[in-house]
Amino acid sequence: MNAELFIRLPPRKLFFRCAIPAAVTSVAGALYAVVDGMFVGRFIGEDALAAISITMPVILMVEAIANMIATGASVHIAIHLGQKDHATAARIFSFAVKFILALSCLTGLLGYFFARPFVMLLAPGASAHVIALSVTYLQIYALFAPLIPIYFATDNFLRDCGQQHTSMIVNIATQLLNVVLDFVLIVVLGQGIAGAAIGSCLALALGSLYTLACFRGRRLDLYYTRENIPLQKFIRLILNGSSEFFSNIAASVMNLILNIFLLKYGGTTAVAAFSIVMYIDSMLGMLNFGICEALQPAISYCYGAGRIIRMKLIFHIIRLAMMAIAAASFLLMLLAGPYAVSLFIRPEDTELAAVSLTAITIFAFSYLPGWIDMCYSSYFTALDRPILSLLVSLCGTLLFPLAFLLLFSTLWGLIGIWLMVPAAALASSLLTLLLAKNIRLPKVPM
Repeated sequence: MNAELFIRLPPRKLFFRCAIPAAVTSVAGALYAVVDGMFVGRFIGEDALAAISITMPVILMVEAIANMIATGASVHIAIHLGQKDHATAARIFSFAVKFILALSCLTGLLGYFFARPFVMLLAPGASAHVIALSVTYLQIYALFAPLIPIYFATDNFLRDCGQQHTSMIVNIATQLLNVVLDFVLIVVLGQGIAGAAIGSCLALALGSLYTLACFRGRRLDLYYTRENIPLQKFIRLILNGSSEFFSNIAASVMNLILNIFLLKYGGTTAVAAFSIVMYIDSMLGMLNFGICEALQPAISYCYGAGRIIRMKLIFHIIRLAMMAIAAASFLLMLLAGPYAVSLFIRPEDTELAAVSLTAITIFAFSYLPGWIDMCYSSYFTALDRPILSLLVSLCGTLLFPLAFLLLFSTLWGLIGIWLMVPAAALASSLLTLLLAKNIRLPKVPM
């Protein structure tokens, strides 16, 4: 079976076998995010950038619920595959798919009918035009909701089966389709923010249909079955995926709070500037995230198979790679940031350009320590240590950022909001390294 490559290949070769497709996928996804932001910023305007920034936390919250099930299931699937228990792995996979699809339908209904109250709650003080754009964007996403979260879940399951190249091809094809649809709907047909939403949703929906079809029959290690899993197993899946869930929820809540502070200290311009920084960050930060996700099945598989020393060696290689990427991202953000900012802004938006440049320069310093909690949180999840992973995630995405936001914004206003990001990353990384010392695993042969 394809999943056996996790113990068959030498660790360094396995790393590149998994990491290169993940890196290519991350770069392609980042380039798509940049192009998407360029279309929105240049052809729709500053209000549209702000509207997407306002609605994104709601979308991410919905996806976080599905990701909780997908991540918990993915770890347990890989562990059972490592134990050669394919039947249990297939039952977990089938249950996760059915649960996520049902949940997505429910959240889609809620999102469509309650879009305006959600937006009004998320953005007090936003202009009527920004609110109208936000409602349109959110309602279109809600219409496609049943087929969006499952796309990211099935991507995890493909990697569990050792299908890294299939995952890469599907992701790149989806992102290219998204860019084409953005051009047609926004530039050619002039559909504005509705076109941006339809382009993203339609591409993801088609990607979901394809990945769901990949598991038909028994061509892969995972396949559909009518059997469900015991309640105790379901609870364990939720618990193990809870760190990613609360991390995503915490990040979304933090973004909501951040938008309120940005509106208070810098208005719509500051919200749009933060949106630009996030677009650029997606090009750099997603590389490390992609490596973590790509190698997580290998760690879980080796853990399930009892190959602890091999597992530790794989994790050591991951740490070195993430450290190098973080350093390169820091330098690139400082040197290329001014040029990147100009891609998203019309020439007349000089104030937005100045605010964005300040934000991106300060934000760059968060890369130096920021990879640590991401790396170890994924490691703890892969080892089925949800409490440690949850603690790291909550501190890194909510508790430390909120504490520094309240303190720094009071002291330095808008500059303090930007300084919060590297300060919180440093504090979280130090805590993570302290927690990592408490991990004790038995020493067994490679």
